[in-house]
Amino acid sequence: MRARGWAGIGFAVLLSVAFLRLCVRIVPADGPSERTPSRPAAAEAGALLIPVEGVPPTALTDTFTQARANGARPHDAIDIMAARGRAVLAAADGRIEKLFWSEEGGRTVYERSSDGRHIYYYAHLDGYAPGLREGQALRRGQRIGTVGSSGNADPSAPHLHFAVHEMGTGEPWHGGRAINPYPLLAKPR
Repeated sequence: MRARGWAGIGFAVLLSVAFLRLCVRIVPADGPSERTPSRPAAAEAGALLIPVEGVPPTALTDTFTQARANGARPHDAIDIMAARGRAVLAAADGRIEKLFWSEEGGRTVYERSSDGRHIYYYAHLDGYAPGLREGQALRRGQRIGTVGSSGNADPSAPHLHFAVHEMGTGEPWHGGRAINPYPLLAKPR
């Protein structure tokens, strides 16, 4: 009888291990990540990579047309809420056009797309990735900084302010026409 009891326990353990391997995904706690993922989880969500590590398309909210500055201007971007220190990733291949500090955006990165037709703007960063510099080539999914609340962002609500601008020939890094990044990041629902 004892052998059958141990066999049953062994079988239950094997079933539990199989269940865990198939159904449970262990993810690290929120916080800084020093690694650049080889295949970011949201890579297939839309035309661009969701530029905050671990944020699924279902967590995005389209805030592009929301009013800002007491209704004085449209947002022209989306805010991607995440824990302070979460990795900010390049949304596409490109080149760092400008690292910039502004009163509104705080610590920012302007990335020009490989074809030169878009600028990707990342704002309210807590910090830049070590060694990040203007002129540097970026690969989609490469770590460029961390989520924060620099500039005029609410310190109790860290997030990435992410904007996309369509650029004309020869337009400077701060120019272009704002286009809604939401449909480029999230599949239509």
